[in-house]
Parts: sequence; structure tokens; C-alpha cells
Amino acid sequence: MTFAKIQITGQICLETGLHIGTSNAYAAIGAIDSPVIKDPITNLPIIPGSSIKGKMRTLLAKIYNTKLTQTAAQDGEILNRLFGNSKSDFYKIGRLIFRDAYLSNKMQLDELGVKIYTEVKFENTIDRITAHATPRQIERAIRCSRFDFEIIYEITDDSLDQVEEDFKVILDGFKLLESDYLGGSGSRGYGKIRFEKVKVNTVFGTYNVDSLNKLLSTEV
Repeated sequence: MTFAKIQITGQICLETGLHIGTSNAYAAIGAIDSPVIKDPITNLPIIPGSSIKGKMRTLLAKIYNTKLTQTAAQDGEILNRLFGNSKSDFYKIGRLIFRDAYLSNKMQLDELGVKIYTEVKFENTIDRITAHATPRQIERAIRCSRFDFEIIYEITDDSLDQVEEDFKVILDGFKLLESDYLGGSGSRGYGKIRFEKVKVNTVFGTYNVDSLNKLLSTEV
């Protein structure tokens, strides 16, 4: 019986400010309208694994010509087996686990003279009918921030012959994210990222990842 866990690690580097929001239901008067989600221990911005997973799947669905609700027996099989699908009889739980990504270069940002690790950008929405303005304050993680990310890929007897195919799809996801955006307001310039130092390691079981690392080194 084959069972292994493959760890994909690397860094998400921000080339523009990134906004992934949290609730502001109890914000005080004068507070930021749309704060970013932060680690409650360090108060530093984070990138939730759910945001990476959701955006990557949405982008991949476009090129694989599938809807997220399709079953594994249809065109969406490869996405269902990677990301899971609660409506599928075959792949309710996906092969991928996405971890939250934490800010990893705080000291480098300090050396650049950074005093605070988020910025506030003022935005304005104009009603085209009434010309009424709705100004708001959007908090963003600052550019040049780096976040360590981790994705776990599970290998079993059922997936053993599909590993390389799956990783090519994962690589497509990385490329699509780099040419699109992560988080909100991407059409306004937010959320441009790039992936760096991506590598693969076996953390449980036995699986030779040399070919996967070679694939990553030539494609990412």
C-alpha cells in the first residue's frame, strides 16, 4: 500500500499591496473601513490558505473549461481530485491541503525603515446616477512583504500514477496566480504576487521527489 505526504514550500512575494479582509463589524468611529486579516499573536498580516486555494481553483477552472460544481466523472475530475468537491461522489476530500501563509521577512522590512507592516489606501466609489461619493479606507499588506507558504499533497495507490500530471496542474495554478491577482481589488492594482524558492519534500512515507523538484526548477 502506498501512502505519502509531499510538502510544497516557498514564498509569496508581494509586488503590490495586498488586501484580504476580515470582519469590521465592531470597528470604532474613524477606524479603517476594510482591515486586513492578521495573526492575533503577532498582529502581522497573513494570507489565509483558503484564499490561496479558492483563487487558484477558480483560475484553473477557467482553463480546464469546467464548473466548480461538476462531478469527478465530468471535465472537472482533475480539479475535484486536487481541491475536493462536496457534491462529488468520488472526490469529496481533495489531495491538497493549503496552510495559512505568515509574514517571514519582518526583519528585512525593518532594515528598509518600515515602521508598520500595512498601509491604508483611500478609495472612492462614485454613483454614476446621483454622483454621490462613498469614500473608504482599505488596509493592505505592503509590497516587498514575503509570506512563507506550505501546501501538502497526498499520495495513495489511487494517485500514484497521476502525481506528475497533478503537479503540472499545480504549476499552472502558480503561473495563473502570478499573471492575475490574489485578494481583493485586483483590477485596481492590488494583489500582484510572484512565487519564489518553491521546492518539494517528502514529509511522510517514501516517495522520490527528484523529478518534481526538477519540474519546479524549470517552470517556477
